[in-house]
Amino acid sequence: MSTQPEIRVVVVDDHQMFAQGLEVILGADPGIQVVAIAGTVEDGVAAVRIHSPDVVLMDYELPDGDGATATQRIKSEMPETQVVMVTSFDDESILVRAIEAGASGFITKHKAIQEVSSAVRAANAGEALISPSMLARLLPRLRHNPRGLGADLTPRESEVLKMLAEGVSNQKIAEKLVLSMHTVRNHVQNVITKLGAHSKLEAVATAMREGLLRHS
Repeated sequence: MSTQPEIRVVVVDDHQMFAQGLEVILGADPGIQVVAIAGTVEDGVAAVRIHSPDVVLMDYELPDGDGATATQRIKSEMPETQVVMVTSFDDESILVRAIEAGASGFITKHKAIQEVSSAVRAANAGEALISPSMLARLLPRLRHNPRGLGADLTPRESEVLKMLAEGVSNQKIAEKLVLSMHTVRNHVQNVITKLGAHSKLEAVATAMREGLLRHS
């Protein structure tokens, strides 16, 4: 019987006990494997280069920098790797920096132990880990860069974008539009590229900011 491959995870957090706690929780899930733990930006980026993980759980405050900087470096080298920010802060400026760096979403540290496995699975599936109300709250703080973004989206890509904004997963998009997962992934990547974004989450935020979803 064939089995799904394990989701490979790198944990980047300088609090060793917390990082090891995440490793234990994730290790109890047969579908997830923690392949490395790192405590700095440099070690985290190096671990991603070595292990090519599917998901990175990224602390924001690190001894040699911050999680947004690390996320930007990781996404520039390995755009398919999903980064989830794990932070003690509910600070809008931190969340905005994480979105603009390419993070897939956030979980707070007080929720991480209970929600970390589901967050890893959601990120690996390409889902954005942020509530619509939180995204709306952050929109005014995102950089506005009026370049006619989205003008070249095809009708199908616009349809996919609308569904992404509604929180529909790639799998559900494929089912609703009767498309293959490969085709849906291509459409999603085209949307991300045409909106000048680094992630699905940033693409949706950009589309909302630019008014592309206003009359959808």
